[in-house]
Amino acid sequence: MAQDIAQARKNPYLDVLSSPGAAAFSTAAAIARMPMSMIGIGTVLMVQTLYGSYGMAGRVAAVLGLAQALVSPQLARWVDRRGQRVILLPSLGVTALGLAGLVVAGVLHAPEPVLWLFAAVAGASQGSYGSMVRARWSHTLRDPRRLHTAYSLESAVDELVYIAGPILATTLATAVAAPSGLVVAAVATVGGGLWFCSLRGTEPPVRPAPADAGPHRSALLTSGMPVLLVAFVSTGTIFGATEVATVAFAEEEGAKAMAGVVLAVFAAGSLLAGLAYGARHWVSPATRRFTIGMAALAAGVSLFFLANSLWALAAVMFVAGMAIAPTIITGNALVQELMEPHQLTEGLAWIGTAIGIGVSIGASLAGARVDDAGAHAGFLVAMVAGWVAALVTFAAGRTLRRRA
Repeated sequence: MAQDIAQARKNPYLDVLSSPGAAAFSTAAAIARMPMSMIGIGTVLMVQTLYGSYGMAGRVAAVLGLAQALVSPQLARWVDRRGQRVILLPSLGVTALGLAGLVVAGVLHAPEPVLWLFAAVAGASQGSYGSMVRARWSHTLRDPRRLHTAYSLESAVDELVYIAGPILATTLATAVAAPSGLVVAAVATVGGGLWFCSLRGTEPPVRPAPADAGPHRSALLTSGMPVLLVAFVSTGTIFGATEVATVAFAEEEGAKAMAGVVLAVFAAGSLLAGLAYGARHWVSPATRRFTIGMAALAAGVSLFFLANSLWALAAVMFVAGMAIAPTIITGNALVQELMEPHQLTEGLAWIGTAIGIGVSIGASLAGARVDDAGAHAGFLVAMVAGWVAALVTFAAGRTLRRRA
């Protein structure tokens, strides 16, 4: 009895981080994930500053995000078959080459297709550290409650990255030099990736597929996954559209450098909600919580369109952001239930892929709308995407409940 009370009083996050090697691989993955919050806005700021076009900036950022989204699950499948270190080490060199080429091409005012080429190389070679660190947690922890806490911790780390990354990228691009945000992102992904690869003791072993699984069956074909992917593509569209529209709105207000701060407030709301969500053990069905989370996110982003000042936008973003982390945590938990162990990394990577595709769609659509009609037209793209996600999740709730 006393042991149970002591366990209940223990900080759940410190508990999971006390597992052998956990603090090191979680920290290394956090550093390696910094580019996911810096490259998008860093590309938008660099291209818009050097070329003077939000539309072009959105297209280049969309190419980078789309390349990462399409190739990331294939890298994850290779990781499941060959191991994390074997796949990540060569991909790090290619990522550094792509980002360096993108910066040089932008500074030299190369034609837009040249920027697309290097953006595609940089995006396609980036591994999904979010899925790989979650796979390490799944290998390290066996208690479902502790695994829920670990997944929540990683979602909180994602939000910390999204708080620090946009501020850092915006400050560097506006106060130092337009491409400097991308340069720092390249250093973070290479340094963090090398550290992550060096931690061999916690790397999950390669798990062979069952004999009846088929040689090339993708995790994408697992029942229930298409529903999750559609929902998360729409969610990513919210993020991409919001990022571009926020930069444009801040510029309209005469405070372009504040765009990163406002986006950080968006992530801060998600961070706080994610920490609270992960510290509690939930007994309600995950599918119900996922549906409620999507509806709350849609309602929140609908208010972006009504903001008439940066302060109002920041306040609305903080509230709306509180729906993000709990919804993504629950989505990852649903993938954990749907996937076979030998496909876990690939299945988790598909969530990041869906969000990445959505970010590319949202950035491209919002960039075009902002050029035509201003920042609020970009926020309208985010609002529509939010309600698409909510409606799809609600309509497919029965399918997800039955499969999970």
